[in-house]
Amino acid sequence: MLAVNDCLVSDKVGEVCFCCNLENCKGCCCVEGDLGAPLEPDEISLIEDYKEEIYEYMTDAGIEVVRKNGVFVPGLGNDFVTPLIDDRDCAFLYYDDKNIARCAIETAYRDGKIPFNKPISCHLYPIRLNIYGDVTAVNYDYWDICDDALKLGKERNIRLYQFLKEPLIRRFGEEWYSKLCDEIERH
Repeated sequence: MLAVNDCLVSDKVGEVCFCCNLENCKGCCCVEGDLGAPLEPDEISLIEDYKEEIYEYMTDAGIEVVRKNGVFVPGLGNDFVTPLIDDRDCAFLYYDDKNIARCAIETAYRDGKIPFNKPISCHLYPIRLNIYGDVTAVNYDYWDICDDALKLGKERNIRLYQFLKEPLIRRFGEEWYSKLCDEIERH
């Protein structure tokens, strides 16, 4: 375990090789699982404020689910998550011409239609954050649907923290990320 400011970071974040392989997995992390993506409170209000722009990228079924249930539903405990289509697909996904699940929120952001990227829980995956009082645990979440990403990461020698540089900086800042790199190298 590594300590970076008020975070405890699993050793696996620096050890595991990882690089998403969407050609093989087809974005199944947006499809598989029991719940939608965890949402931060500020993300809920942003999605609500920009849902019309996001609708442009969503499927009809996703739009129907959001109109019926809202942009979030209760998750576990006091958490909120994205709604699902038929208890499976995230309501905010669509399939591209290669049948890869893509995020409508992320696409709207990349196209300059909205000022924020997809939920941080999605952007950081397979890292999951758990908050215990003033401490944030930064953990690697192994899921067999990402085995192709582990293989590709190993082939390219890309560690998890390197692959997730952008979302780690988005969540914790440049200084924190620099400290993380120093701690991993020292460890």
